[in-house]
Amino acid sequence: MIRELMHDPFFLGARSVPATKDDAHIANDLMETLAAHRHDCVGMAANMIGFKKCIIAFTTPFGNMLMYNPVIVKCDKPYDTEEGCLSLLGGPRPVKRYDFIEVEFQDVNFKKKRQKFTGFTAQIIQHEVDHCNGILI
Repeated sequence: MIRELMHDPFFLGARSVPATKDDAHIANDLMETLAAHRHDCVGMAANMIGFKKCIIAFTTPFGNMLMYNPVIVKCDKPYDTEEGCLSLLGGPRPVKRYDFIEVEFQDVNFKKKRQKFTGFTAQIIQHEVDHCNGILI
């Protein structure tokens, strides 16, 4: 189901709780909502569609990807950039990101994974993990 986007900064500023297998319907809605906004959005966290769960979805050069309970465990090569967000009003805001990250997460089958990301994909993941932690740009 395509969900309406959340714009309440108090809701978005709260930490999300760990996701469980019972949250698969939220993950499905998140993937559908991301697909519906593919022309103006490259990533979403579950709180952006009204659920305080640690679930993110994002685009990659190979298609959309979903992560349950992502945690960035390593980062390197910091840089300054600007980002916008569909959930926040106003233009791009300055932010510090890392060109290389390593993420521990659970995949769609709740299998534990650890994967490295670089470049723009790493930047998207950092933005969405910030959402899970209640950090707004």
